[in-house]
Amino acid sequence: MAEVITGEAVVIDVPLARFPSRTLALLIDIAIQLVLLFGLGGVALAVGAGGGLDAAAVAAISLTVSVAIIVGYPTLFETLSRGRSLGKLALGLRVVSDDGGPERFRQALMRALAGVLEIWLTVGFLALLTSLLSSGGKRLGDIFAGTFVITERLPGRRGTTAPMSALPPALAAWAATAELSGLTDATADTARQYLSRYFDFTPATREEFGRRIAAAVRRDVGVDPVLDQLRIGHAQKLQVRPAARG
Repeated sequence: MAEVITGEAVVIDVPLARFPSRTLALLIDIAIQLVLLFGLGGVALAVGAGGGLDAAAVAAISLTVSVAIIVGYPTLFETLSRGRSLGKLALGLRVVSDDGGPERFRQALMRALAGVLEIWLTVGFLALLTSLLSSGGKRLGDIFAGTFVITERLPGRRGTTAPMSALPPALAAWAATAELSGLTDATADTARQYLSRYFDFTPATREEFGRRIAAAVRRDVGVDPVLDQLRIGHAQKLQVRPAARG
C-alpha cells in the first residue's frame, strides 16, 4: 500500500501493483506489439516493394510503423482507457498520477517514450533495475511522468463496488424531486471517483472524504440530501400516526 495526497488534500491508501503482475502485463503488451510489428511491418514492406518505392522510402515507412506501434500503442490505450493497456487490463492494473488522479495524455506519452530506452533498447534491464530500486516500484517512465501503477482488482473484493452505484431506497423519494442543476461538474466527478474507489479507502479516509463531498454538494445545491430525506420521513411518520390510532 502507498499513501497518496489527492488534490483535495485527502490522504488515501492505494494498493501498489506487485512486481510479478507488472512484469506479466508488460510481457503481454510486448507480445502484442511484436505481433503488430511483424504483421504490419511485413505488410508495409510488401506494399513498398510492390509499389516500386526505393530503399529509403521503404525504410521510412518501416520506421513510421515501428514508432506508431512502440510509442503509439501504449500512449493510445492508456489515454483512452484511463491508464490501462491491454496487458494491464488483463491483470487488473492501472496507471495513475502521483496525486491519485487518472493518467493524462502527456504522461502516457512520456512513459511510452521512456519505454523505448528502458524496455526496448536495454531489453527491459533498465526498467527492471529502476523498479527494484524505487520504493514505489516505479520505472524511469513513471518517474519522468509522475505516475505509478496500482492494482484495481484485489482478491475478495469482487462485486463490492456494485452496490455503491445503486441509489439507496431511503433517498428514492428525495431523488425524484431533487433539483441538481446547480451541481458542478467538478463536484459530480469527485463524487463519482469517490464511490468507484470507496472500498480502497481506509475508514477514516471514507469519513473525511465523504464529509467534504457532502459539504460541496450542500454548497452547490443548497440542501443536504440525507438530512432533507430524514425530515421528510419524520414528517410522514407524524402524519400517519393519528390515522393509525383512529
